[in-house]
Amino acid sequence: MRLIFSLIVAFLISTTYAQQTETVDFERIYALLDFNFAEGTVTGDMEVKFTMKSDADFVYLDAKNITKYESLLNGKLISTHTDEGRIIFTQSFAAGETYNLNLKYTAKPNKALYFVNNGGFQQIWTQGQGKYTSNWLPSIDDMNDKIEFDLSVIAYPGQEVIANGVLKEKEESDDKFIWHYEMSEPMSSYLVAVVLGDYRKQKRRSDSGVPIYLYYYPEDSLKVMTTYRYSDDMFDFLEEEIGVPYPWPDYKQVPVKDFLYAGMENTTATVFSDQYMVDRSGFTDRNYVNVNAHELAHQWFGDYVTETSGTHHWLQEGFATYYALLAEADAMGKEIYAWKLFQSAMQLKELTDKGNGEALLNPKASSLTFYQKGAWALHMLRLQIGDEVFRTAVKNYLEKHKFSNVETEDFLIEARAASGQDLLEFEENWLNSPDFRYEEAIATLEDYPVIQRYKRTVGLRKLSFSQKSQKLFDLLALPDKYSGPEAIYQLADVSPGAAVRIYERAFYTNNPWVRQAIAQTVSKVPASMKTNYERLLNDDSYITRELAFMNLWSSFPGDRHKYLDKMKGVQGFANHNVEIVWLALAISTLDYEEAYIRDHFFRLTRFTGDRYSFETREQAFTKLYQLQLFEPKSLENLVEACFHHNWRFSQTCKQILDEVLKNGDYRKELKKLNIKDERQKNFLAEKLS
Repeated sequence: MRLIFSLIVAFLISTTYAQQTETVDFERIYALLDFNFAEGTVTGDMEVKFTMKSDADFVYLDAKNITKYESLLNGKLISTHTDEGRIIFTQSFAAGETYNLNLKYTAKPNKALYFVNNGGFQQIWTQGQGKYTSNWLPSIDDMNDKIEFDLSVIAYPGQEVIANGVLKEKEESDDKFIWHYEMSEPMSSYLVAVVLGDYRKQKRRSDSGVPIYLYYYPEDSLKVMTTYRYSDDMFDFLEEEIGVPYPWPDYKQVPVKDFLYAGMENTTATVFSDQYMVDRSGFTDRNYVNVNAHELAHQWFGDYVTETSGTHHWLQEGFATYYALLAEADAMGKEIYAWKLFQSAMQLKELTDKGNGEALLNPKASSLTFYQKGAWALHMLRLQIGDEVFRTAVKNYLEKHKFSNVETEDFLIEARAASGQDLLEFEENWLNSPDFRYEEAIATLEDYPVIQRYKRTVGLRKLSFSQKSQKLFDLLALPDKYSGPEAIYQLADVSPGAAVRIYERAFYTNNPWVRQAIAQTVSKVPASMKTNYERLLNDDSYITRELAFMNLWSSFPGDRHKYLDKMKGVQGFANHNVEIVWLALAISTLDYEEAYIRDHFFRLTRFTGDRYSFETREQAFTKLYQLQLFEPKSLENLVEACFHHNWRFSQTCKQILDEVLKNGDYRKELKKLNIKDERQKNFLAEKLS
């Protein structure tokens, strides 16, 4: 009988799952959270307030990986059980009644909550996008149920805690602190975030008075100004351009180690990859500006107003991409806006040409469609209805639907009302059609000088070198980062001797991307170019310096010691790209610092450990494979890395391991490893079988 009853309850729950937002209004979730780094668990003490919209025999919260729980409803025990990723509370609930639920639980998440070794310091961060917050915080996965989340987090002295909303109090409790954060408005559960780690912060304030907190690791204090360049300007720009004040009480930006993406727009608390923490040289090739603007734009488009379903995902990603382009262009020049649209147009054209075009309202469309085609749709709409009308439509759309969920039609209603146009053709061409209207799109960029110059430069490809030599020479004087490098790329099939005059000028240009193009295309450095090429070792670009270092070391064996001495101590990006290349080349140069060869080897091996970022580890594993210098510790680290939470990194490590296993000596070493983790042990055993 119990089995039959359970099956009936399970059936009723499954059939009403999608309708719970019509039955229950969850208004507030408060949680006191205690994270256990050693166990990889979180213990929570929650208070949940909800009001019934209609009678029901049960309510539930999405809750995965729950290992322990107990609950009270209005102070009394309530029948509770877990089933299929939910925690279910069973009793008669009456329409119009408000209930207070207390839930104590422990969860051991396998995603969404990450415990990271950051250079020997503990770091914890969450990533909820995609119905994942319920892995560590019982909540409602449905983004249409907006809830006020107020979080308190227990932490040790020296740990900084960042969460959504305003820090109301930092309470001392025994040998720990409790950080109390409070939200004043509701949000979808995928936007809930917590970060714990060793941080410092810089406080700024927008022109409108919004506090802005910029977090950084203590060792990155000299990178703060470079990394967060234009942050204040872009904040002020977006408030003015969108026409709606920033909708939250403060704004925080937090770098974390081994993040899954570039950034994530958690309400009031953007989390981003710490690989964007750069100095001046790093800024040339890997800066945070566009990601910064994109995640900030999401505070309006995604957080303030949220899509009802994936069909309308462009309302978040297309808008954030578009407004990020506007903000970046305001900070760094209009050419960036035109060039990035031009680049994405070529990608979207290729998709269409291959018959893989996607409608913007296709819920299964790719990121390229949601982000880039979405931005193009807004670009085209604005040209059609005019700047001021477009701004009015966006402003009305946001204000009418604030803190609620939206569909594409909600935006179109405002665009039609503001413009007086039916917009049927726009809908068909840019929202419903799978094709990208390339010719029509590109025509809107024709007046931008950067596009005109680039297209003229590309047009030179069909000419012989003698016909275009002078034109390529002249192009190097241009200030943009697009036409100059293209001129260098067109020298790929020309002997350096014939193009000596062009290269001479290119080495002395103020354009770093032209110099980088040389390092990318001239790998075998001729003796006639050597002196100028060596200047690239001082370039304001870590990519250029890394490439030049490798090319010079390879081209001039007699000068390898000189180049190694020159680049010694240069780290490069946060991923140690230049340093890892230096170690590999120092080891490969057998008569260089012979007394320190083992030290260099051990340093390279240490970079495979989990205290370093996955980018650093991947480079170290790759170099060790190329050098065929794996030893037990790096092999153990390689096996562990096959289970890393970043799936791209783990896949790369599995591929490297497969290659390593082809070596009989390494197979013997792998068999000797004393791996304690059961998953890793079983995985390796299967590989060795």
